[in-house]
Amino acid sequence: MKISVEHIGLPARNPTALKEWYLHTLNGEIVFESGTTPPAYFVRLGGAMLEIYEGDFSARETGDNKCNGFRHLALRVDSIESAKKELEQRGVRFGEDVKPAGGGGRVLFFQDCEGNLLHLVERPVGSIFDV
Repeated sequence: MKISVEHIGLPARNPTALKEWYLHTLNGEIVFESGTTPPAYFVRLGGAMLEIYEGDFSARETGDNKCNGFRHLALRVDSIESAKKELEQRGVRFGEDVKPAGGGGRVLFFQDCEGNLLHLVERPVGSIFDV
């Protein structure tokens, strides 16, 4: 049996605004729009997709990396410094310093417009994560 991740569900207070954030801030690509009310979207980020749809409630702990459940979206980049500079020009704020990454490399955390946790990850050449 071959298994691969197709998409990750991301409920939102405002699905349209969150979709726009991923399109414009992270150069996402719209794959599907439901055309319904409330709307749902599939947005491609590199080799993965996010399904963005309306949620029923929010939790204060959404941006806490220690909260149980799926907690952050890691975005692989060649250079954290270059990606940080470009994202800052698009309005992203970084509140922490670069940290060591599990498995080697470095990470830098930030949040999307609804407080969901993401991080940039830069891996060394020949990393165990290279496919």
